[in-house]
Amino acid sequence: MADEHETFESADAGASTTYPMQCSALRKNGHVVIKGRPCKIVDMSTSKTGKHGHAKVHLVALDIFTQKKYEDLSPSTHNMDVPNVSRREYQLLDVTDDGFLSLMDDNGGTKDDVKVPEGEIGDKINTMFTEDGKDCNVVILTSMGEQACMEVKEAPGAK
Repeated sequence: MADEHETFESADAGASTTYPMQCSALRKNGHVVIKGRPCKIVDMSTSKTGKHGHAKVHLVALDIFTQKKYEDLSPSTHNMDVPNVSRREYQLLDVTDDGFLSLMDDNGGTKDDVKVPEGEIGDKINTMFTEDGKDCNVVILTSMGEQACMEVKEAPGAK
């Protein structure tokens, strides 16, 4: 017995990436996990109970990072995973040569692991920050171990 010991691969606060919620309690504009991806519900409809039991909930949702559309059909009494989604605003300090954002939070801590997003938001960051030299704040969405820049805006009080 004395030679047994446990090894822990990671040490975090024990916060789960998802929590269960009954299907019937989900709401439009809420979040849900479909096919292992965190999604925002854009449409949902409930079918009546048939002769084989449960009312079914039909969900249409968009992946919060890729905007890919997912659909799912589940009995209304079953539990579905809901992702813990956090949305934080950071001040943009710099855009590195290898395409990462250098960010600072309200407490002065820095974060350097978010890539410049592709498409419209990435172009807007380059225009506002690099070309126009404006102070910018970016909103970072984090869920299920992934993070992405969702929006950029001029910092309040910037000249």
